[in-house]
Amino acid sequence: MATKAVKTYTLAEMKDQYIGKRGTKEREQYEYELNMELVSQMIKKVRQQRKLTQEQLGELVGVQKAQISKLESNANSATIDTIIRIFTAMKASVRFSVQMDACSIQLG
Repeated sequence: MATKAVKTYTLAEMKDQYIGKRGTKEREQYEYELNMELVSQMIKKVRQQRKLTQEQLGELVGVQKAQISKLESNANSATIDTIIRIFTAMKASVRFSVQMDACSIQLG
């Protein structure tokens, strides 16, 4: 019996098809939310590695425990300043990378 070839798709192709092509509003929103989810996970991971409670980190940053909890579950509302203050309080460096067509800029 002959086997039928199975069509495979790359992750990029699946994103293009089901979320939208790069540059579309839907794709930009997806990428933003994904990146902010990663920031949330990094905040929690670094805090845990530093053996800090959410309350202790809040005291170091000057915010309530509830705000740290909220940022760890969803950093969508966080400003760059807040993110930098949190990582600085935990003695962690933050680097931002901006890539343009012909060059790249890194801060931090």
